[in-house]
Amino acid sequence: MCGIFGFLGKQFIHCADVADASMEAIAHRGPDDRGRFVDTRSGVALGQNRLSIIDLSSAGHQPMANQEESVVVTFNGEIYNFQSLRAELEAAGHSFHSRTDTEVLVHGYEQWGQKLVEKLCGMFAFAIWDAREKLLFLARDPMGIKPLYYWIDPNQGFWFASEIKAFLAVPGFQPKLDQQAISQYLEFNFIYDSERCSLQGLRKLPPGHTMTVRLGPPPKIERYFTPPQVEPCPEEPDAIDRRADRLYSVFSEVVGQHLIADVPVGLLLSGGLDSSLVAAVASRHQKLNTLSFAFADSKIDERPFARIVSQHIGSHHQEVVIEPGEVTRDLEDSAWYFDDLFGDWGLISTRMLYQQCRDRGLKVVLVGEGSDELFGGYRSYDLAQGQRGMLPLSLQLYRWYSGRRWGKEWLGFHRLFQQLRREAGGDDFSAVRLFETRHQLPNNYNMKVDKASMAASVEARVPFLDVRVAREGFATPSNLLMRNGTNKYLLRRMAERQNLLPQKITERSKFGASMAASWMDESPEFRSYAREKILGTGSVTSEFGLDAPMRKYFDRGRRGSAAPSGLSIYAIVAWRLLLLNVWASRYLGKEQRAKSVGQRVVVSC
Repeated sequence: MCGIFGFLGKQFIHCADVADASMEAIAHRGPDDRGRFVDTRSGVALGQNRLSIIDLSSAGHQPMANQEESVVVTFNGEIYNFQSLRAELEAAGHSFHSRTDTEVLVHGYEQWGQKLVEKLCGMFAFAIWDAREKLLFLARDPMGIKPLYYWIDPNQGFWFASEIKAFLAVPGFQPKLDQQAISQYLEFNFIYDSERCSLQGLRKLPPGHTMTVRLGPPPKIERYFTPPQVEPCPEEPDAIDRRADRLYSVFSEVVGQHLIADVPVGLLLSGGLDSSLVAAVASRHQKLNTLSFAFADSKIDERPFARIVSQHIGSHHQEVVIEPGEVTRDLEDSAWYFDDLFGDWGLISTRMLYQQCRDRGLKVVLVGEGSDELFGGYRSYDLAQGQRGMLPLSLQLYRWYSGRRWGKEWLGFHRLFQQLRREAGGDDFSAVRLFETRHQLPNNYNMKVDKASMAASVEARVPFLDVRVAREGFATPSNLLMRNGTNKYLLRRMAERQNLLPQKITERSKFGASMAASWMDESPEFRSYAREKILGTGSVTSEFGLDAPMRKYFDRGRRGSAAPSGLSIYAIVAWRLLLLNVWASRYLGKEQRAKSVGQRVVVSC
């Protein structure tokens, strides 16, 4: 695990110094070691901050090269099937000098070239400099667990990094808001576009894609991962059980590989079905350390369920309680770690929890994200199955995702959903799954996990998003996931057949609540703080046409706007604006902020 940064271009002046400054900006991603590779003749520089997880020795130093330095790798993530790939490469005559998964990428590229990505099971964003072909090859994992940003500057330079803050040190890069991206953020709570990000000119490499960069021609982007087609389930009494048993076999192997590390491993346990399943399967491989957390001044508390699971699997369990004041005090610092804008309030509290993991000596933590998107855990899947009333599905989905009646992004979302629906052969359920896994997951929930964990220099691993488990999810028909009003039916059936969890957990409904909205309405201290940031001096709120509704919310106690206004729930918008304002103060600054708005962005109210 690490933070990566690099450059390829004709103008190589001071590039090494720029790389050092950019790597310092993302030092939290890898505090154990730092390295760089520079080839001035070819105009390439690669850098890496390392978080040492496997092979803690200097043999794992990156960037890592083969003996001739014709293949050089900088790599962020973990390759979980690296041991079997290593055995295959050794059988083909390759010699290894470390125990790392990184070296598998070096020799794998020598052996298979760009086809290497099709053999990998893991979470990754990496770059390989191919000195013989004079090209830079970049790849991102199929589910978008690890981020990868890039910028093509006017001087024919190509820059890439794990986080957008790394670009702030690059000469010629001017941080300005991407208006379309911010519009999506304010309506959806995240930027759903596969390539846009918060800052103008920067782009994301989409999940499951590779990029080939040469001096001169435009970069070439190609998709290498396409979800498998749905496998219909025969109408046989034991067909579901056979499917559940197959899923368990895959999931158990995956979880076992996710536990491989040369440092202590823990697990975040909420007591919900997803994290509880990971914990139960992991406990069959080794003794576990589990942590759960709760929030003071709130009725939201899942700790009793986490205790039930901990007692069932026999883990060493700890609990953390977070106060509203802690979130308020930490929000300013957390803005730096938000990086690309997204509104999941859990970044702040989860960052605190990861820091607690680090303080307790846990450097690797397993989490349960990804289950809902792949196995039908959201209200959006209910809508796809026809529980939507008289409105068109795309409008109902828009309302569900945005938390409002309508807005300027509605038509763009409608066009995107129709495109996904065509790709899914007209199947609404599969179209929703494509939106969840391609757009919501990598740009929202994976962002939270990545940014919150790396802010504390902790590696978060997500077994449900391993490509082997993902393929099982994509191939599962809707009738095995939503049955008789029960969601994630196949997962629950797997848990029952393998006796993984108590019935109280397997039958538990999905729990979801916005702590941010709760505190915004219920905590006077937090509400006062939020009002000052959203409506005080230096705020960007009025620049987006939202000053008036926010004054109604904070000063008159209005909860929302009546129809036909599109803006219906003020507390949700207030949270998004709070994050936008604290983020803008760190990434744009007052002078840059004035330049960034340019043409005013107006959000429909």
